[in-house]
Amino acid sequence: MYMSRLFLFLVLNSSILASAQHKKAYTIFTSTGVQIGYNAVIDSLQKKEIILFGEQHNSAISHWLQYEISKDLSKTNRLILGAEMIEADNQKVLNRYLVGEIDQKGLDTLARLWKNYKTDYKPLIDLAKNDTLPFIATNIPRNFANLVFKNGFKALDSLSVEDKSWIAPLPIVFDANLATYKNILTMMGEHGTPELVMAQAIKDATMAHFILRNYEKKHTFIHFNGAYHSDNYEGILWYLKNKNKSLKYATLSTLTQSQLDTLEIQHLGKADFIIVVDANVTTTY
Repeated sequence: MYMSRLFLFLVLNSSILASAQHKKAYTIFTSTGVQIGYNAVIDSLQKKEIILFGEQHNSAISHWLQYEISKDLSKTNRLILGAEMIEADNQKVLNRYLVGEIDQKGLDTLARLWKNYKTDYKPLIDLAKNDTLPFIATNIPRNFANLVFKNGFKALDSLSVEDKSWIAPLPIVFDANLATYKNILTMMGEHGTPELVMAQAIKDATMAHFILRNYEKKHTFIHFNGAYHSDNYEGILWYLKNKNKSLKYATLSTLTQSQLDTLEIQHLGKADFIIVVDANVTTTY
């Protein structure tokens, strides 16, 4: 009897200790709020042609999963990587880095890199470099986006032919009634303007343009962007489908919650796979 009680005590305490040793930092849900394992996500993404990975820019978990998913998919799929965080007119410089013509210092000097590049995006670009994968700079040059923010799409008409090669073809298709665009005006209150929404749209349109222009058949293009650019199946995805509905798309979104057991109702339907990070996890900036 004593030995039975001792055995039960040891089992229970071992279980409690194991649970304490494996505190979760994130949970992945489907769009309907069902928890899904990492391997099942990989199995699904292997069948996709274009993947939009929506991140929180300062989320360490988001950036780690971007790397891990890319690395794991590279074992079975022929990959092309691309990102919002490099502007299209920096593609030639990025290519020089990928083939070893310039080093990291040269890339830092010649390209406009985000302040969190070294911690959050360098691992992805070095993955492309080491595995000889294309990495596509997809975003509109920031000064052109700023022109739209100030004066709307009409400001783009005066750009040179070369400058226009770094943006989506004109005229820009635009639906101001998309929920994510209307929500920008709500979030910004009195600071929200139609031109602000246009600036968001020109980024979405340009990223979609360079994704489709560089996609190759029998490949999987993984694109890294802020979650708002692809949440709710709008933004970049709306422009992609406007040009090509036939490709197999998948979206991921990253967000934080104070608990990881259930997906809060306001996040249902945000993406095919929703990565919920514990709100207490340290951010990169």
